[in-house]
Amino acid sequence: MPSTEERSANGDASYKIEFTKFYNTINNELSSTATTRHSIDPATQGTLAEVPVSTKADLDAAVKHARAAFPPWAATPWEERAAKLRAFADAIEVNKHEITHMVVLESGKAITTANIEVSLAVNHLRETAKLQLPEEVLEDTDERTTIVRYPPIGVAAAIVPWNWPLLLCVGKLGPALLAGNTIIIKPSPFTPYTDLKLGELGAKVFPPGVLQVLSGDDDLGPMITEHPGIDKISFTGSTFTGKKVMESCSRTLKRVTLELGGNDAAIIYPDVDLDKVVPKIAILAFLSTGQVCMLVKRIYVHASIYESFRDALVAFTRNLRTGPGSDPEVFCGPIQNSMQFAKVQDMYASIAKEGWTAALGGVDAGPEHHSGGYFIEPAIIDNPPDDSRIVTEEPFGPIVPLLKWEDEEDVVHRANDTKMGLGASVWSKDIQRAHRVARKLEAGSVWVNSHFDVSPNVPFGGHKWSGLGMEWGVRGLKEWCNTQSLWLRKDF
Repeated sequence: MPSTEERSANGDASYKIEFTKFYNTINNELSSTATTRHSIDPATQGTLAEVPVSTKADLDAAVKHARAAFPPWAATPWEERAAKLRAFADAIEVNKHEITHMVVLESGKAITTANIEVSLAVNHLRETAKLQLPEEVLEDTDERTTIVRYPPIGVAAAIVPWNWPLLLCVGKLGPALLAGNTIIIKPSPFTPYTDLKLGELGAKVFPPGVLQVLSGDDDLGPMITEHPGIDKISFTGSTFTGKKVMESCSRTLKRVTLELGGNDAAIIYPDVDLDKVVPKIAILAFLSTGQVCMLVKRIYVHASIYESFRDALVAFTRNLRTGPGSDPEVFCGPIQNSMQFAKVQDMYASIAKEGWTAALGGVDAGPEHHSGGYFIEPAIIDNPPDDSRIVTEEPFGPIVPLLKWEDEEDVVHRANDTKMGLGASVWSKDIQRAHRVARKLEAGSVWVNSHFDVSPNVPFGGHKWSGLGMEWGVRGLKEWCNTQSLWLRKDF
């Protein structure tokens, strides 16, 4: 069997597609709509290609085909479904260069980060394909056998956000299809292009109706969550919208998984090596221009090293270049869309309004050569009050607060004093102490001496207002299944 590198280099011609025109994929057929729309290049505010605006009739057609495809796909042996995921990963890899370019163009993220996203997506499919969900025998006696099994739910829908459109789409469709469901993907209206191409590639790999992708405007999401023919929704996005999704799904008692906002705390102990830790914290705060739910959002630094840590963080962050994502020297690309740009600008305006001290930045626009894109330079706020917006809200942009702490019990309380509970981290050379503190933090993922580590084999999700349910790993795979208890009486 050829290696991954050989498959990619040879470029299976059947998987090659073009990236100039964009269509819905319904029942493995490419189609457009009477009305189209386009998204905006966040680096230039220039217009991108036209995409479909799907109607209820388009959604009804996709649901009809998904329901027809579900029984034979669910009956397909597990390993055959896994093989299809591996083939889909190959198809993405064959088009890796074009997909990476499209991710940069529509999301604005730096090309180095886009390369990471594409590689993670390919790996996610291949690792997901290795997962197993065997039946569990709970009791086996002369009188009876009891078994727990995990049949697929049915027709699923994935509502994908704009910040990591490829990885977060793959992270939903891979487990859903492996479990035996059929799925309809709705990309964000801000970033429809990459996910539409996933539908086109999927038509080359999966049977008709198994994987379908519909582009639309803001009306399409509610149509999906209300549709009686859809059995499960997986949504990633803001807490505000997640509540609306859950309310809508309740009308038809759909199964629902919500991966929502975060306000992740990082607790820094005085024994850390600043030369090692400061660069990691900076990267994990400003990666993708701060537009990742699981990045470091609040940095609690022990008072004994606070000034040294602050000065080192400022010095390192000054060298993180802001500019168009296509520039290989750039670390922080533009904010992805005008709506989010306005929200981040409003947070920056609070620096003067609230009297915060900016250790770095606070200037809205980047250099003139940024050509009118949605650019904002990184900012670091020096020890603001705990009730400040920058501490209590998720900016979803390149601005973070540094906060002093002295008492361990107090800093754990402050880290947990939020409605969010997505991620948190503890940084110390004393691993036992860090481990002990990590277990006190109220978040779905907690790291020691790291942050934002993710794996297809490890479940992630949020506590409190950061979500409902889990994704990825065997635990996440079960979210795409019903649980059935099977009782077999032998003494009848």
